[in-house]
Amino acid sequence: MKQLLLFALLALSTALSTAAVAQGYPARPMRLIVADAAGGAPDQLGRIVAQKLSDSMGQPMIVDNRPGAAGVLGADIASKAPADGYTVLLTTTSIYALLPSLKKNLPYDPVKDFAPVTRIATASNVLVVNAALPANSVAELVALAKGKPGVYNYASAGIGSPAHLAGEMLNLLAGIKLTHVPYKGAAPGLLDVIAGNPHLIITSPISAAGHMNAGRVRALATTGKERNPRLPDLPTIADTVPGYEISQTWGLAVPAGTPAAVIERLSTESAKAMSLADVKERVLAMGAVPASDTPAQFQAFMANERQRLGDVIAKTGIVLAD
Repeated sequence: MKQLLLFALLALSTALSTAAVAQGYPARPMRLIVADAAGGAPDQLGRIVAQKLSDSMGQPMIVDNRPGAAGVLGADIASKAPADGYTVLLTTTSIYALLPSLKKNLPYDPVKDFAPVTRIATASNVLVVNAALPANSVAELVALAKGKPGVYNYASAGIGSPAHLAGEMLNLLAGIKLTHVPYKGAAPGLLDVIAGNPHLIITSPISAAGHMNAGRVRALATTGKERNPRLPDLPTIADTVPGYEISQTWGLAVPAGTPAAVIERLSTESAKAMSLADVKERVLAMGAVPASDTPAQFQAFMANERQRLGDVIAKTGIVLAD
């Protein structure tokens, strides 16, 4: 009986402590680490969310841009921050799913060092080809590539980039051999596709939109499971190549050990923010789709993406040097 009473008192004490933490949080400014330079899509999305959380939670959320090493620098800083809810990471597909399979010596562990909060947005990319390439669909592109293995090539933002993985996934699932041509960023790669050097690139619909409208490149399909709302007339690659799916996902994570009540508050407030009409409009204009889920749902989603994309990386032999 004494032991039962002791356990009951400990449980009550823990519950009261958790409630007190939630009630008093946040009591000072918060920091949102964005592992990307100012002005890019992650930065734009992070600033939208940070402003709304500042408004609803009564304390400023300051965006702290920490670009470098494909997202490793920002993730490392966030993983070593105090687990008190005052440092939040804008985590990405690269940070939680790609880098763990591409690099052997990451300074952070995406599972052990972070606690998931929620997903906030997803975005599929677009497959565009040089305007002179005789392919008006994914099926025609696949037929060309099968007829001349290794002759046709695709540009990417660099070795290990999401665009690199997207191209190799197409090779793997379609049974073709497109040659990879890495660039230092997506922009120069797209310009060379327009010039007719690499034949195609999988890139952001926002980056490609002007060139698509001007007829400098031809859009064949998008990369997500469902059609991109920004390009509703385009089919998905999966319509021709079953099982193909690769999208960019952004979410919020905090250092492991952050109190559950704090995580729940951040998750709830983020869901409210992403449901606002003005937020939906701004996110859709970026070519992304607002999202929200519980910490448990986001954790399951990330685990599935790590497994699924990690399998592609293993099968295609992509390696990112340490």
